[in-house]
Amino acid sequence: MWQRLRSALQRLRAAPAAMERAVVRCVPSEPKLSVQFVMPDGSAKHLQRDQAEPLGRALARIATSAARGPAKAAKKNKKARAGGSPAGESAAAAVPAVRLFSRAGEAVGEEVPNAAAWQDGAVLQVGDARYRVERNPPALTELRLPRSLLAGFPVCPKVSAEFAAPQHCVFRWYRERRESERDGGPAWVEEAAERVFTPCTGLVGLRLKLRCTPGDGAQRFGAPREVESSGPVEAGPGACTFDPRHLYTRKVCGAGSVRAVSYNILADTYAQTEFSRTVLYPYCAPYALELDYRQNLLKKELAGYSADLICLQEVDKSVFVDSLAPALDAFGLEGLFKIKEKQHEGLATFYRRDKFSLLSQHDIAFSEALTSDLLHKELHEKLAEYPLVKEKVLQRSSVLQVSVLQSTTDPSRKICVANTHLYWHPKGGNIRLIQIAVALSHIRHVVCEVYPSTPVIFCGDFNSTPSSGTYSFIRSGGIAEDHEDWVSNGEEERCNMALSHPFKLLSACGEPAYTNYVGGFHGCLDYIFIDQDALEVEQVIPLPSHEEVTTHQALPSVSHPSDHIALVCDLKWK
Repeated sequence: MWQRLRSALQRLRAAPAAMERAVVRCVPSEPKLSVQFVMPDGSAKHLQRDQAEPLGRALARIATSAARGPAKAAKKNKKARAGGSPAGESAAAAVPAVRLFSRAGEAVGEEVPNAAAWQDGAVLQVGDARYRVERNPPALTELRLPRSLLAGFPVCPKVSAEFAAPQHCVFRWYRERRESERDGGPAWVEEAAERVFTPCTGLVGLRLKLRCTPGDGAQRFGAPREVESSGPVEAGPGACTFDPRHLYTRKVCGAGSVRAVSYNILADTYAQTEFSRTVLYPYCAPYALELDYRQNLLKKELAGYSADLICLQEVDKSVFVDSLAPALDAFGLEGLFKIKEKQHEGLATFYRRDKFSLLSQHDIAFSEALTSDLLHKELHEKLAEYPLVKEKVLQRSSVLQVSVLQSTTDPSRKICVANTHLYWHPKGGNIRLIQIAVALSHIRHVVCEVYPSTPVIFCGDFNSTPSSGTYSFIRSGGIAEDHEDWVSNGEEERCNMALSHPFKLLSACGEPAYTNYVGGFHGCLDYIFIDQDALEVEQVIPLPSHEEVTTHQALPSVSHPSDHIALVCDLKWK
């Protein structure tokens, strides 16, 4: 693979010596195309023309533009000469002949529309200069490095490209030359040729540089771009809570198994408040609450689980777009995002591309679904009898993410992956019961009517301990109208109703002592529920020991990026 890329790059570098490039960008969905090239005098030309316009008009415009540079230069020289110039001397420059030739060497007719005329491999002639047309060549639109670099933690660049894909790009990593090495040689020393680079401790104190050449997988490579890190590599925190867990997840599961992860990663919008720093997490070093620092830990943790499915809660939109999606893409995972209404955070579901393809998405906001979807008409009518509770339910921004996936190796195997984060308040048990009732009803519709007989994996932060009504409802299939959680916030908000659902759901990771551990609380709030008629548990990845969790008093800490602990398990079809 590397030899093929290297030979293609060598051809790319050799091409300009024979003929310069004329880059044409032509996208069917856009009305105009662009033509860019550099004249022999160094002036850059960039023209926008209608795709339907006859070629002759575009060539005439190029000729006029090409003549403008020499005319300006002549006019400038005339003014600069002492004593003026001979009478009749004109600053006007001759308009060069401009033609376009097909790959076969034939002149393209001037009546041909631009979109059809400018083909890859054609030759543009402007006077004596000739340019090889490259139509829609691979191009980088964004190349960015994380602001924080830690030794021993993967550096995942954000790569956005047009007519290219990151997996077909060529990456070269360099490190700054040390003071002791600066003997007149280059300022940068090559370290690796890979998409994700993990700096060693020997690089602490040095900045990194990345050179990326975009490719499209069809032997075409575009112009490279370079980016340097804003700061040097810093020392990492040493052992992290998740390091021992990675010993169980070094390899991806086999074809008949699925490794699932559920994790509330602590949104930056909540971690960076004064209340968080002084009341919720006063034991956590301030720098360890910083987003850039926590992202280093989080990306290493998630990558090390070699998961097939990852369901995340409290995902900042910017974190998904700029950090997690690019990073996990490099490890073979495709990401989906559902933002909470009126919030800057939401849910993210990732799935392994070589195991699953996405069939459809069925995301909802609980409040909207409850009032507008006929599926929930009966529940909505019951809730109307309790206006205070109804108002609170409709004020909540909680959402449900539902993705139906299909196995890439066995199309008969489908799976419905649901992900949610229920209302957080300790006295909100009644609200959570309503939310989970809406969720299960919606999931039932998807797997019983849209995709019949599809097994369910339901992940999330349910904000409910194993003794709660919500957990009991999910596990048992029903909740009595006199359950104590209907009066979780006092008699004024009493809400009595009997509910049921058809699923047989099992908590794949059991009932751990805690999945959330902060200074003032620890308990089990997170679960991976599975359809026990179709799926069974192969192994549960052990959670960190109590000693590891409390090394720095509680979570988050310098060695753990969230106040929650990831649940990880291997599942298989029955």
